[in-house]
Amino acid sequence: MVAMLELTTLVLITIFAVAVAAGLHWLLLKAAFLVMRPATAQRIPTRAELVRGTAQLARAYSALR
Repeated sequence: MVAMLELTTLVLITIFAVAVAAGLHWLLLKAAFLVMRPATAQRIPTRAELVRGTAQLARAYSALR
């Protein structure tokens, strides 16, 4: 009878530990995504004048050849 009580206690403690570990894992994963979010949320727009300037520079060099 005592052995069954100890086994039941061990099983219940193990189930509780698995639940706590899964909850902690979920919480840390959610925190990691929240920390990474600002790095991906702010996109720096490409400057169009750089593209136009590069095209003009390419035309200028191709005209000299």
